Amino acid sequence: MDNNKLAILIDADNAQAAIISELLEEITKYGIASIKRAYGDWTTTNLKGWKEHLHQYAIQPIQQFSYTKGKNSTDSSLIIDAMDLLHDNNLDGFCIVSSDSDFTRLATRIREDGKIVYGFGEKKTPESFISACDKFIITENLQRKEVTIKQTKSEEKILKNILIKAINAVSDEDGWARLSNVGSYINKNIPSFDPRTYGFEKYGKLIKSLPYIDIDERDFNDGSTNVHIFIKVLNT
Repeated sequence: MDNNKLAILIDADNAQAAIISELLEEITKYGIASIKRAYGDWTTTNLKGWKEHLHQYAIQPIQQFSYTKGKNSTDSSLIIDAMDLLHDNNLDGFCIVSSDSDFTRLATRIREDGKIVYGFGEKKTPESFISACDKFIITENLQRKEVTIKQTKSEEKILKNILIKAINAVSDEDGWARLSNVGSYINKNIPSFDPRTYGFEKYGKLIKSLPYIDIDERDFNDGSTNVHIFIKVLNT
């Protein structure tokens, strides 16, 4: 996965320039940024915040004039380029940076060709676009340090329901499930799930903070100090 060739396509009209450093660092977890393009009308002052980052991070600006008022020409330009790149078949996946639901069909179409789609957008991003991606990263999490985040009762209930459902889906007859399998199940079913939303960098740290989860660390039996982490829902 680390060697996957990725195209980063940024809707500069609908993305924050302030997180570009953290965003590119996040993308290195999934592959190599072979193509980096940012779309918008660069003749306007609206994208001033982006301009200083283009040379620094070798992002190619793609000029798109707004020919018609009320029509988003930037979206169309990004979509056309994405389809051309998809047709060339030289990439393993795409990173679409936007909080706009207009890219829902594009993400779906790319996945139909067997390519991976990573979405990056703000928490306000419509569910349709989030669900269309293999993985969706909420950009607010990219600048969030590991801190204890106080959750509402509703958020606590949602998190608990997500984890219990995932553990039940991949557990053995005794109710134990390997943590990595639980994480994989959640990622496949909830593309936007991220332990950073709850103040933790890793699944393991999040799990250890929850009073209704039992944890069992099992040796690899290969003489190393590595362990498999298994978890189980405690009877409450």
